[in-house]
Amino acid sequence: MSEVDRINHMSEDVFVVTRGGETQALFPHAVSVSGGRTVYLSGQLAYDKDGNKVNSDMAAEMRQVCENLKAALKEVGGDMTDITKVTTYVTDMNEFFKCLDVRREYLGDAFPTSTTIEISRLADPDLTIEIEAWAHVKD
Repeated sequence: MSEVDRINHMSEDVFVVTRGGETQALFPHAVSVSGGRTVYLSGQLAYDKDGNKVNSDMAAEMRQVCENLKAALKEVGGDMTDITKVTTYVTDMNEFFKCLDVRREYLGDAFPTSTTIEISRLADPDLTIEIEAWAHVKD
């Protein structure tokens, strides 16, 4: 553990470990979880609760996707602070980097571990972002 520079305690049972250097604030390398239960949330697209697309730009889509994740977590007794891993699929990585403030708004400064993958299109070709998540929800 001598390589580990910082451990952020997201909650009593979830710890984010980051290594020093320029990537420290943006890219957590490991999450350790104990107790509770793991919840897997399938990829969320930018559809509102009435089934309408929210696709004026990637930032608006990300906000809707995060609202959908938030609602799904609420259904199982959790919230956004319980997320330990996200996989994000985007059709334009340059646009994704412009949306990091929206991501921070929902996930805070202690980002969960994450992977972002640029793909040619999503299941709905009008949309530009999809996010799936894993969460650790206390019993």
